[in-house]
Amino acid sequence: MNTLGRCLRLSTFGESHGVLIGGVLEGVPAGLKIDLDYLQAEANRRKSINAYTTPRKEEDVVEVVSGVFEGVSTGAPIGLLIYNRNVKSKDYHNIKDAFRPGHADFTTWAKYGVRDYRGGGRTSARESVARVAAGAIAKMLLKELGIQVFSGVFSVAGIEAQSVDFNHAKTSPIFSLDKDTEPAQQEAILKAKAEGDSVGGVVLVQASGAHLLGLGEPLYDKLDARLGSVFMGLNGVKGVFIGDPSVARLSGSVYNDPLSPKGFKSNHAGGVLGGIGSGEDLAVWVHFKPTASIAKAQSTISTANEPITLELKGRHDPCIAIRGSVVCESLLALVVADFALLNMPIKLSSVRAFYRQM
Repeated sequence: MNTLGRCLRLSTFGESHGVLIGGVLEGVPAGLKIDLDYLQAEANRRKSINAYTTPRKEEDVVEVVSGVFEGVSTGAPIGLLIYNRNVKSKDYHNIKDAFRPGHADFTTWAKYGVRDYRGGGRTSARESVARVAAGAIAKMLLKELGIQVFSGVFSVAGIEAQSVDFNHAKTSPIFSLDKDTEPAQQEAILKAKAEGDSVGGVVLVQASGAHLLGLGEPLYDKLDARLGSVFMGLNGVKGVFIGDPSVARLSGSVYNDPLSPKGFKSNHAGGVLGGIGSGEDLAVWVHFKPTASIAKAQSTISTANEPITLELKGRHDPCIAIRGSVVCESLLALVVADFALLNMPIKLSSVRAFYRQM
């Protein structure tokens, strides 16, 4: 499937070394002010701009080709196009008949019998630029509801933040949440890069706002279940956790979040109870594996099932969690905005209020 969402639906298309990456965002209410400068700024956050990310430098200029007129959404599908300008497909010629360890090469070959070996084709994280562009529009919608979304890198190579500062993450070259831990995290990334290796990381993404209360369904479309599905659908993600990561070690008397007339006294549940938003901050921990593309020699097999040793070329992120944090922020915005729209007809009073004003 290439589509996520039920009411606010994003469908993406394109390959890593194809002509372009694109997306179609449906379900955006008519009349929403679309800030194109903000949209581009969000795409720029995902770009590779320093020594901690891939040497591949793409312009990532987002073209909005439909669904927006005179600065506002029309209610029609919004078309988003991002052209690939800096492809070097020749770097992948040596893997034309080889399966890269840690990649989807082997599984896509087994499933389809064909594969685009140029940077992974459709399975490349390059596709995520469309999710970021669409996520920017979702954030514009959430702003109307007083909901904000934040993200940052919590840990790199096991080096964890000792404090969480989303404001610092905005200015950090690796989106680190802790200015004191950041130097060690940066060193770990550069060390892995120099050795032709990679490291994993954990991203914390959070949504805040009173209108998170009531989002989600109690059974087959739980808020936390959807979040797990969407984040696990992002390249390189191997684990998703919502709320207090130490839950399995706690007793019920500690983990349960007591209520008072002023609200919850704690938020171990991470903003979700019974699949429905509690109104507290929605906290999601996203675990990224080390980048699969590394320069070290690795054992693998060819498409003819012959044992070979593979040394990869190309341009790769030494830690995908860095730019992945920006994508996670966009995905959370898309999911929350979708559930917000889905909640519109839940109560008869809301339906009546809508038609009475017409």
